[in-house]
Amino acid sequence: MKGVRGKSFCKKFPRYNLSVMMKIGLTSYSMNNYICDGIMSILDVMRFAKEKGAEHIELVPFGFTLHDDATGEFNESLIADIKALSKEIDLPLSDYAVLGDLLKMDVDARRAEVERLKRHIDVAAKLGLKTMRHDISSFRRPLESNTPTAFEREFPIAVETCRELADYAAQYGITTLVENHGFFVNGSDRVIRLIEAVDRENFGLLLDTGNFTCVDEDTKVAVKKCAPYAKMVHLKDFYIRRADRLTGNGGLFRCDSGCWFSSNSGEYMLRGSILAQGDLDVWASLGFIRDAGYDGYVSVEFEGMEDGKIGSESGMAAARYILENS
Repeated sequence: MKGVRGKSFCKKFPRYNLSVMMKIGLTSYSMNNYICDGIMSILDVMRFAKEKGAEHIELVPFGFTLHDDATGEFNESLIADIKALSKEIDLPLSDYAVLGDLLKMDVDARRAEVERLKRHIDVAAKLGLKTMRHDISSFRRPLESNTPTAFEREFPIAVETCRELADYAAQYGITTLVENHGFFVNGSDRVIRLIEAVDRENFGLLLDTGNFTCVDEDTKVAVKKCAPYAKMVHLKDFYIRRADRLTGNGGLFRCDSGCWFSSNSGEYMLRGSILAQGDLDVWASLGFIRDAGYDGYVSVEFEGMEDGKIGSESGMAAARYILENS
């Protein structure tokens, strides 16, 4: 029902209620601490997500491995277990999201990175997925390397490598995704420009409703602009504070530990919050995504200092409430 608009239509034809067409689920990254600390396995997280009402699970291989980049071996056993459990508990696998750095200046290193990401596309195919998200650059890339000059210099590399990965994924019927993530393509204009330049039907946007804040962009304006390009959605919320009014903000850049990190300008400090409890207008963002006709998977992504189980369950409940009451 893409293209359907407005509450009047929904009242006249209740079975087309847009509020229930998006599928709310969880990215396993929300439970990162539990997985990385060995408290829960990815299979445990899937069961937890289902128990708390998730309609799908997005796989982010932190704390578990589906392809060993060092040996080149696939974890066929765990891949099979994930697929079997997904079917057993009726929890669809929605996406596979991996880190990447396609902007390596050394040509050989960049070629190796492209080939590594192709192996993860193979993982997505083995899992039966139709989308896989990969990064463009490291999110730990120094802020000073994300200037307009640097972007223009490295943009052709991003286009070339993203196009190659999309072309490789096409044999499996997989759409590769980039996210407004990692500062280099955090901004709405940059990520739209990349998608249009790559110009592949099976290449699109994983739209994160919170990440525009990282480059000091108004999230409502950016989400509305990018919503027509979305093929997958992350719902995220942040606390936003003036950097000069926040004390004790030092420490490592670890969103999952509750530490604050700087926006691109340095004017603001950000920290993840439970969805709809932070400073972003999640209601408006979901409204723009709905009005663009999006009816696919939506992953709640929690990276705050609260307990991961609480953040995940509360976030999914908030997302459902907003969709049902807007």
